[in-house]
Amino acid sequence: MTIKALLLLFFFLYCARLSAQPGWIWPEDSTKAAKAKEYYALYSDLSKLGNSEEALPYLEWLLAEVANLNVGLYIGAAKTYEDLAEKAEDAAAKASYQGKVLAIYDKRIEYFNHEGEVLNRKAFSAYKFYKDNKAKYPELIELLDKANSLNGVAAFDNNLIAFMDVLKRSKLTGGGISDEKVLEYYDGISEILEAKIAKEPSEWLLKIQETIDQILIEIVPLDCSFVENTLGSKLKEDPSNLKMAKKVFHLLLTGKCTDSPLFFESAKIIQEEAPSYGFARILAAKRAADDDHEAALRYYNEALSLTDENDKKAETSLDIARIYAAQEQKAMARTHARKALGYQEEMTEAYNLIGNLYYHSYEDCREGVSRVKDRAVFIAAYDMYRKAGNAKGMEEAKSQFPSIGEIFEEGMQEGDKITLSCWVKESVVLQKR
Repeated sequence: MTIKALLLLFFFLYCARLSAQPGWIWPEDSTKAAKAKEYYALYSDLSKLGNSEEALPYLEWLLAEVANLNVGLYIGAAKTYEDLAEKAEDAAAKASYQGKVLAIYDKRIEYFNHEGEVLNRKAFSAYKFYKDNKAKYPELIELLDKANSLNGVAAFDNNLIAFMDVLKRSKLTGGGISDEKVLEYYDGISEILEAKIAKEPSEWLLKIQETIDQILIEIVPLDCSFVENTLGSKLKEDPSNLKMAKKVFHLLLTGKCTDSPLFFESAKIIQEEAPSYGFARILAAKRAADDDHEAALRYYNEALSLTDENDKKAETSLDIARIYAAQEQKAMARTHARKALGYQEEMTEAYNLIGNLYYHSYEDCREGVSRVKDRAVFIAAYDMYRKAGNAKGMEEAKSQFPSIGEIFEEGMQEGDKITLSCWVKESVVLQKR
């Protein structure tokens, strides 16, 4: 069989396969249908070989004559025109091909729907083409906003960054978009990212959030007074507005305005409307920093009730222990430090805290009858520092042990067991300094 015959056989087999596939709409006219199949086969083969210039006439005939043939025609067409745009050296030709790429996406939507999915692709192509073209920024902003809004969690990650980048370029080149409008767009992007992270957490998505936060800081004067003046009053008017509270909280956090009273108020609203372990801890830490120990304990206990993870329970129990330690409630502090150790056995900070409680209990426990027994509290501290691996603490505690002379004078010897009768109520093995 000759090469020509083989090619003809291949062509007819290819056409037969196309005809059998679902989703293809061939012309009813048999002559036109045969031509369409021939041209599609030629276009497909040339495209696969990277010969976009030679494939173009066949593509354009297909788009003009059998526009509703199949979605694959438009997928291929976008790639062909984009390839031609990249290769074009003439600026006018490049712009023409770029325009055809975007028009192809519109035609694809017209014939085959799936607007959100297609706009995802169109928006990113448009960004690549026009990100340096100031005149195109309003068009890009509208397109990216629509694509992201329609797709939600299905929006391309790159389109979220692209949107913020176009907003930045527009602002820095004198675009008429207001700071408030930028914040509105930013809020929409952040909501999509929040939904994406909730669905499938990843370092990549967190990095995107950091990137858009940084871009926002570069284009909007995100100082504390700006957020308080522009959004604070709105939140006070509608304190149950969870969306607004989240927006205020995130902007204040981004602007490093955590000392603002509005930061606590927005976090409080979020916690009331959508309780979470993280926000309970934020509120507890803020109250603790303001020495409002009662409120801090309330929020830390709330945090405990909102997690089943042992490491988080350990961390929160230790925070509660620190609050009680600050109030000089040593027994309660130790109780919660021990709870932390129950969740996380090797938690060195908990052993250190108990060691500190013992070390600073000399005056609490001293009876003034036996110097040896009075100083046994430092042995208890030493034991805790040893479990924590705290060499400095061990050294300081040991320096306060009773001397060998004191032990001898009281008729005792090293290795004797001593039980502390004060709040410590621990037994220790007598050691000399």
